[in-house]
Amino acid sequence: MEIKRLFDILPFYEESFKPKDNALAGKVNGEWVTYDIKTYREFADNISYGLHQLGIKKSDKIATISNNRPEWNFIDMGIMQIGAVHVPVYPTISESDYKYILKHAEVKYVFVSGKELLRKIEHIIPEIDNIIDIYTIAKLDEHKHLSELVESGKKHMDNAVLGGLKAEVDPHDVASLIYTSGTTGNPKGVMLTHHNILSNVIASAPIFPVDESSRGLSYLPLCHVYERMVNYVLQLKGVSIYYAENMGTIVDNIQEVKPHIMTTVPRLLEKIYDKILAKGRKLTGLKKQLFFWAVNLGLRYEYDRPDRVFYNLRLSLANKLIFNKWRDALGGEMRSIVSGGAALQPRLARVYNAAKIPTVEGYGMTESSPVIAVNTFKKGKRKIGTVGPPLNNVQIKISEEGEILVKGPNVMKGYFKQPDLTKETVVDGWLHTGDVGIVDEDGMLKITGRVKEIFKTSMGKYVSPVLLENKIKESPFIDQIMVVGEHQKFAAALIVPDFEHMKSWCKIKGVEYTTNEEMIRNKEFRNRIKKELDCFNKQFGDTEQIKKFELIDHEWTIDSGEITANLKLKRRTILEKFKDLINKIYNIKD
Repeated sequence: MEIKRLFDILPFYEESFKPKDNALAGKVNGEWVTYDIKTYREFADNISYGLHQLGIKKSDKIATISNNRPEWNFIDMGIMQIGAVHVPVYPTISESDYKYILKHAEVKYVFVSGKELLRKIEHIIPEIDNIIDIYTIAKLDEHKHLSELVESGKKHMDNAVLGGLKAEVDPHDVASLIYTSGTTGNPKGVMLTHHNILSNVIASAPIFPVDESSRGLSYLPLCHVYERMVNYVLQLKGVSIYYAENMGTIVDNIQEVKPHIMTTVPRLLEKIYDKILAKGRKLTGLKKQLFFWAVNLGLRYEYDRPDRVFYNLRLSLANKLIFNKWRDALGGEMRSIVSGGAALQPRLARVYNAAKIPTVEGYGMTESSPVIAVNTFKKGKRKIGTVGPPLNNVQIKISEEGEILVKGPNVMKGYFKQPDLTKETVVDGWLHTGDVGIVDEDGMLKITGRVKEIFKTSMGKYVSPVLLENKIKESPFIDQIMVVGEHQKFAAALIVPDFEHMKSWCKIKGVEYTTNEEMIRNKEFRNRIKKELDCFNKQFGDTEQIKKFELIDHEWTIDSGEITANLKLKRRTILEKFKDLINKIYNIKD
């Protein structure tokens, strides 16, 4: 059958694949609860009937604030089947952002996963006139819950009515309104049509080496278009999708599910790698030597080099002796990890692929539904240090200023209620990404920075902080970093140390570890950080070298406000929050 709207994936799934009880799975009270495709479709249909009975019409906005779970899909499809617009909202944003989004989007009903998230918004709901009611997914005595809407839907089933409502949904109708987290100002509502997202789903699907016998693990927020689009790809290919409970349980969930595919952001891959190295450092004698021999071998990995006969023989031995344990840590059956959302350090791409944990990097943005370019698992269509070739239905060109411009069926319909901003962002059909990059001799796209993040020193030299940050984060001593120096004589950095590694280092050096706050002032430790920076500075141009730094005594998190919901630095927030430290670096007096 032809798939023209996102909800067409459901009948296609049921008609195309053998029945199985684990089309979707989520954990309830410590046990995996699974759903077959028939049950999935019934839930979606009943939600459609229930919403229609409530008076929801085409183009009305319905919001979800939820962690990843099968019910998210039931609601998503139920909303779209009647032509309404799904507004998925991050569970981790601020109260002011909740208020802005729910008002700006003119949301009529809100689905909230449970008590904790309900507590974050229930006191602001009376201030938002357009909201009619809230439904919770978990059963709470004091609120209406999803099962009530489903039961109402069952009482008002009418296949002819639902069929008519589906028929009225055009592929170019808005399917979802997604608010970008943004690093400054109010979030922007990106209007994505069924055709926008489906064009990305269909173009991306052949890249994933999975089929109906495969299992996928999902942990990135489904409210983010990256995870959501991949979620549709996996359904299109009949893959069973298991939703991780939370970030704290992901290692256990991987062992339970033994997934074949997973999407991620670089930060998780960095954390896993750092933990593996930390265990390696605790080894002694020959075991330790073999471990780091294998790691160093992995760091020299390159795709598609059968000519490196001696290297490949040694790598084969390293995989039998060392890397097999790495694969076991990721369930032992991983065929594909796709990283996006931020730059993946080349060393991580090398070592994971060397360890036969196939890992590729892609690039995109909400406004492009999201994928623009991605490395694949095929020879000639991948290169470490790049984000790969553009999708086969996407065009890329580089402006005179070096900005990446994109054209294709995946480019958004526009920003909701912001026509002027839409005209600035999409010019003659070309989406201005705000990213700077190049297309190399092999047709691979390489991101070199953000237009708005590249700054000029007082000496008139340009610095791209992202490139420096991504390189410096290779140090085991450095967890997070932001390079500063706009209108100053030199580049400097705010650094969050890797506190676990700091503790290990202190133990080896016989330094008593007290508190993070006290340790970042420890002269011996600061000298060690300086030594790390000196090594990296040798790889940078004179104007890019980090001349001074200050250490931060806590991790930057979503809750503490320094990073966005998709784990990008809120640069302006950090500049303001740590203004005194930056002034200290540059000896600026207020």
